[in-house]
Amino acid sequence: MDFTLTDEQELLRSALAGFLGARYELVKSRTAAKVGAGWQPAIWRGFADELGILGATLPERVDGLGGGPVELMVIAEELGRALVVEPFVDTVVIGAGLLDRSGGERADAVLRQIVSGDARTAFAALEPTSGQTLHDVSTTARRDGEAWLLDGAKTVVTSAPLATHLLITARTAGDRRDQRGISLFCTEFDADNPPAGVEVHSYRTIDDRVAADLTFTGYALPADAVLGVEGTAWVAIEPTIDEAIAAICAEAVGCMRKVLADTLDYVKQRKQFGQPIGSFQALQHRMVDMYMELEQAIAAVYLAIYSLQADQPTRARAVSAAKVTVSRAARFIGQNAVQLHGAMGMTEELAIGHYFKRLTAIHQEFGTPTTHLTRYATLTRP
Repeated sequence: MDFTLTDEQELLRSALAGFLGARYELVKSRTAAKVGAGWQPAIWRGFADELGILGATLPERVDGLGGGPVELMVIAEELGRALVVEPFVDTVVIGAGLLDRSGGERADAVLRQIVSGDARTAFAALEPTSGQTLHDVSTTARRDGEAWLLDGAKTVVTSAPLATHLLITARTAGDRRDQRGISLFCTEFDADNPPAGVEVHSYRTIDDRVAADLTFTGYALPADAVLGVEGTAWVAIEPTIDEAIAAICAEAVGCMRKVLADTLDYVKQRKQFGQPIGSFQALQHRMVDMYMELEQAIAAVYLAIYSLQADQPTRARAVSAAKVTVSRAARFIGQNAVQLHGAMGMTEELAIGHYFKRLTAIHQEFGTPTTHLTRYATLTRP
């Protein structure tokens, strides 16, 4: 298999890297995340107008560029390398993926807004009792004349404070854990001015992103808020989440590349006993181990990316294998980078500490290694 990027893909990588290198300062982005709005709107506008990456992987029918999984990998890796907090995965991968797979004029209208940079989405799926099982849905939607009434709670809805649209899973039929009977609803949203029947509790996560817990009490939505065919949303959700997992795995590779490079630079400069600590054989062995973990993670991400368009079992196995491999590598590389930097590795002044927190979050995001090992084992049983 040829893993060489095409000229167009290399141009995409270099353009995005140049943009982020010139305009995405770590200190400025962390300030915006911690005490500002949680993101930089000007950067998002640049993604849409100057780079076109918000539509790079979306269909041409909604003004996208029609790119595929490899373009997604290139973009996600560069965003990870720069530690971007803007909601690319939540909007372009999850939001756009759900809308595209659901179909319909309303979905296409929101997709065009995503491409233009005018729409940002948040996926309200996890619940207080669901863990990472997305088809464990207790939130209910019932008809009330021409409207739908939603009741239930969603937790850790990442990017909700920034979102212009919410995508909500609710049960319209079936038992709590049944994959059938789940419907997907799309509605405009403003966390600062929530509609009647919605309670919003916003907060910042450990990796300097924003999220919210949502409570719905008789939240009324119009009849056309439901996407696709009622009760069949899982068909769109499962492949979309696999695509999101592959994207954050590629993001993690970008993070780990940066962490390893910074650590190598540091051990060449930091001196002890009159010589750089990088000359000590024990530390050289440790850095080789870090490099090997990174290479294994890269290979696993390639397999996942190239399997996204395969049949469901093949795709799911490759994605879960990548998540386990990347989670292990992220933990090993992150922890060793902090240790090699000493106590200053955990300070706000160094980039290493910020990357370590993001890698720690990725370890848990969309399921732990144990969750994906179980999924992989289930899919490989005869």
